[in-house]
Amino acid sequence: SCLQTSRSIWGWGSLGLVLFLATFGPFAIFYFAFYILCFVGGGFVVTLLFGKSNSEKYLEQCEHSFLPCTSVGIPKCIEEMKREARPIKIDRRLTGANIIDEPLQQVIQFSLRDYVQYWYYTLSDDESFLLEIRQALQYALVQFSARSKETDWQPYFTTRLVDDFGTHLRVFRKAQQRIAEKGSQMKDQAEELVDTFFEVEVEMEKEVCRDLVCTSPKDEEGFLRDLCEVLLYMLLPPGDFQNKIMRYFVREILSRGILLPLINQLSDPDYINQYVIWMIRDSNCNYEAFMNIIKLSDNIGELEAVKDKASEELQYLRSLDTAGDDINTIKNQINSLLYVIKVCDSRIQRLQSGKEIDTVKLAANFGKLCTVPLDHILVDNVALQFFMDYMQQTGGQAHLFFWMTVEGYRVTAQQQLEVLQSRQKDGKHQTNQTKGLLRAAAFGVYEQYLSEKASPRVNIDDKLVAKLAETLNHEDPTPEIFDDIQRKVYELMLRDERFYPSFKQNVLYVRMLAELDMLKDPSFRGSDDGEGESFNGSPTGSINLSLDDLSNVPSDETIQLHAYISDTGVCNDHGKTYALYAITVHRRNANSEEMWKTYRRYSDFHDFHMRITEQFENLANILKLPGKKTFNNMDREFLEKRKKDLNAYLQLLLNPEMMKASPALAHYVYDFLENKAYSKGKGDFARKMDTFVNPLRNSMRNVSNAVKSIPDSLAEGMTKMSDNMGKMSERLGQDIKQSFFKVPPLMQKTYSDPEHCRVAAPIDDNVDDNIPLRVMLLLMDEVFDLKERNQWLRRNIKNLLQQLIRATYGDTINRKIVDHVDWMTSPEQVADAVKRFRDAFWPNGILAETVPRRDKAIRMRTRVAGKTKLLEVMPDELKHIIGAETTRKGILRVFEMFQHSQLNKRMVYVFLERFLETLFPQNKFPELFNKLHSRSKQMQRYKQRLHSTQAPSLQK
Repeated sequence: SCLQTSRSIWGWGSLGLVLFLATFGPFAIFYFAFYILCFVGGGFVVTLLFGKSNSEKYLEQCEHSFLPCTSVGIPKCIEEMKREARPIKIDRRLTGANIIDEPLQQVIQFSLRDYVQYWYYTLSDDESFLLEIRQALQYALVQFSARSKETDWQPYFTTRLVDDFGTHLRVFRKAQQRIAEKGSQMKDQAEELVDTFFEVEVEMEKEVCRDLVCTSPKDEEGFLRDLCEVLLYMLLPPGDFQNKIMRYFVREILSRGILLPLINQLSDPDYINQYVIWMIRDSNCNYEAFMNIIKLSDNIGELEAVKDKASEELQYLRSLDTAGDDINTIKNQINSLLYVIKVCDSRIQRLQSGKEIDTVKLAANFGKLCTVPLDHILVDNVALQFFMDYMQQTGGQAHLFFWMTVEGYRVTAQQQLEVLQSRQKDGKHQTNQTKGLLRAAAFGVYEQYLSEKASPRVNIDDKLVAKLAETLNHEDPTPEIFDDIQRKVYELMLRDERFYPSFKQNVLYVRMLAELDMLKDPSFRGSDDGEGESFNGSPTGSINLSLDDLSNVPSDETIQLHAYISDTGVCNDHGKTYALYAITVHRRNANSEEMWKTYRRYSDFHDFHMRITEQFENLANILKLPGKKTFNNMDREFLEKRKKDLNAYLQLLLNPEMMKASPALAHYVYDFLENKAYSKGKGDFARKMDTFVNPLRNSMRNVSNAVKSIPDSLAEGMTKMSDNMGKMSERLGQDIKQSFFKVPPLMQKTYSDPEHCRVAAPIDDNVDDNIPLRVMLLLMDEVFDLKERNQWLRRNIKNLLQQLIRATYGDTINRKIVDHVDWMTSPEQVADAVKRFRDAFWPNGILAETVPRRDKAIRMRTRVAGKTKLLEVMPDELKHIIGAETTRKGILRVFEMFQHSQLNKRMVYVFLERFLETLFPQNKFPELFNKLHSRSKQMQRYKQRLHSTQAPSLQK
C-alpha cells in the first residue's frame, strides 16, 4: 500500500508541473523566485525603519532621567585615569623609636627612587602603585621590628655567633691540613682550597653544604630571591602577598638591590683587609714585623707587589739631589730598600722552585742552638709542655710529675701553716685537723710516686725513700719534707742522658726554641756571594743574623760585647714627648768585628730590667736601674745624669763575671741590644697589675704552671682536704688551692672532638656559664689549635683567663655582657647602624656608584700591611703563654681565612641563617635552609659516598 501511495504522489506532482509549464511557459519559475525575494527584502526594510524611530524616542526619554550614561571601552579607561587619585595615608611610624624611623624612611625613599621610580615614570605618572609598594615595605618593617623586640639576642651574640665562627675556622684549618697532606701545587691551591673547604663542611654539617650559593652567582641570586619571598610571606598581609606584581618588585629590591651588594661588600677580602687596618690604625708598623711577614709569605703576588713598590721608591731616592746630613739618611733608606728587594727575590725564587725550607728541620740539622737551662724550662709555660711531651716519650714522666707535685705541695703547705698561725693568734685552734690533712696529702704523694705500689715509680735511692717513710709515720709533715728527694730527682733529670741532655738533641727542643722565639731562619744568614747591604745603619748581616744567634756559638769561641750610650735626645711622636738614648754596640769574635747603633727609651730599659730580675732573682740585689722622675724629666741636665747612670748600668750588666754567673742572661742582653724595635715583655695592663701581683708571682707561678694535674686518686683526696680547709683559709688562699686541687690529671690530653663536628658543644661544666671565659677559650682553641696540645697547657690558660677576667671585671662580668648586648640592640645603636648603611649606599642622598676594583698590586700590598698590623698588635703576654710560633701561625691562619671571597660568603650566610633562626624560632628555618641548599653538588657526592660505604655492610 505504501508503494502505491508514493507512486500516486509522484504521478500527481508530475502532472501538475507539466500543466504549469504548459500554461505559463518555462520562465515562470524565475519570476516566482523574484517575487519571493522582493517580499522578504521589503519586510526587512520596514522593520529597520520602525526600530530606528522607536530607539530615538527611547534616547530622548533617557536624556531627561537622573542616571548618567555609561561609557565603554577605551574612553572609560581614559576617564578613570583623568580622575584625581584619592590620597593614601601612610603611617610613617615603623619601630616606635623616632631616631630609627627617620633614617629608615630615607632608606625606603631612596630605594624606591633609584630602583623603581626611574623606569616607572616612563610608563605612568600615577603615584598609587608606588605608594602601595611603600606601604607594603613599611608593614613588613613594622612586623620585623615587633619580632626583634620580642627576641632575646644575648644567646645569639655570645653563643651562636662565636660557635659559628669557631666552626668556620675549624673547617678552614682541616681543609688546610688536608691540602698539606696532598702536597698541592701553589698555582692550583686557592681553587683547591675552596673545593676542599666545602668538602669538609658537608662532612661536618652532615645535612647542608653552601657551595652553590657561595660559588655560583646565579644560584646565589636564586637563593636570595627564595629567601626574600619566604620573608615577605611571613611579614606581609595575605592580600599584598597574593599581588604577584607587587611581591616581585619588593623581592627584587630586597634581594638584588640591598642584600646582594651588601653581602658582596662584606665578603670582599680587600674590603676586610682595609677594615682591619682601619681598626688598628693607632698601631705603628715596625720593620721587624714587616720583615717577618715577607720572610713567611707564601704568596708570590704579595712579594712581587712589595718588590715593585720598593724598586719604585729606590728609583725616586736615587734621583734626589741631596748633600750634607741628608745624604746619610738617603743612603740608609736606599740600603733598607735594597735589603727588602733582596729578601723578596730570595723568597720568590724559593717558592717558584718548590724548595720550601722547614725552619725547624733546618735548625735541627744546623747544630748551633741556644741553650735553655732546665730550671727555666720547669717554670716556663711554653717550654714545659715540650719537655713534658718528651718525658712521656722516654718514660720519665713520673720524675717530672713528682717534681711538679712536690712544688705544689710545698706552696700549699706553707700557705696553710701561715693561715694556721694567724688563726692561733686570734684564739682559734684547728691544729690537729690541719696537720692531719697535710699528712694525708703527703701520704698521697708518697703512695703515688715512691711506694712499691706506685706505677710508674720514681727510681731514687731507697735510703731516702725509707727515711721519708719514717718521717711521715712519726713526725708532723712540713713543707720541706720532700725537698731531699725532689733535689735528687732534679739532678737525675738534669744529668741522666735519657732526659734533659737527650732532650736538647731532640726535634721537640728545636720546636720549643721556635715557640720561645729563640730560633731564627738560618736561610737568611747572608747571600751566597758574601755581599750584603746594611739596614737602618746596621752592619752587613746584622739583620740577617739575629743577635739571638750569638748565644748559639759553641763554648770554645769567645765573643766580646761592649755597649755604651753615645748620645741622647728628645723626640716628639704624635704629641708625646720622650727621651731617646742612642746605644753604640761593638761585637767582636775571633774572625770578625761588627758595630751598630740601636735606640732605646727609658721605658725599654725599665721593662728589660723587670724581665731579667724576674728570671734571675740574684740580679735584683746587684743591678739598680736609675729611678723615674715625674716632672722636668726632659731637662738637659737630668738627661745627662740619667745617661751616665744608664751607662753604669750597662757596664755592670756586660761584665764578663756577670755573664759567667748567669749564662742564660746573654740571650736577654743580646735581644735588648739588637738593632730592632724592642719588644716589651709586658703590656700596659700587666704593668699596672704588677703593683699588687709581684708579691704573689713566685708562688702563683709554681701553682699555676706546675701543679695543674695531679693523678686522679690524689686529686680526690686533696679536693676533700681543700673543702675542709675552705672555712679557715682567706680568699686568696682559697683561689690558690682551687687552682691546685681541682684540676684533672696531667697525663690526659684535652678532650678530643670527633673528626668532623661543630663547635657548639659546651666547653666545660664550669666554663659554659661564664660567657667571656667561654668565648675566649673557644676562640683560642680554634685559632691556636690548643686541643692538639696537652691538658696541662689548656688548663693553665683557662685558669689564667679566669684570673684576668676576675681581676678586670670582678664577679659581675656576665651581667655586664648582658648589659652590653642590650646596649648593642638599643635604639641609639640600631639607628647608628641604619645611618651608616644609608650613608654607605647613598652618600649625600645619591646612590653610590660601583667602586672599581683596585689594582692587584695595591690589594697585595694591603694584604701585607694587614698581616703586619695583626702580628704587631698581638700582645707579648700571649706569646709567653702559648708560644711565639703558635701565636704567629694562629694569627696568619685567621688572616688567610679571610682572603677567599667564597669562604667569606659562606660565613656571612651562616650568620644570616642563624639570625633568622633566632628571629623566627617557631618557623622551622633550619629545615627550609636544608631544602634551599639541597642542590649542592658536594652534598650529592657526600650522600653517594655514604651510600657506597654503607652498602657493603648492609649486604653482610
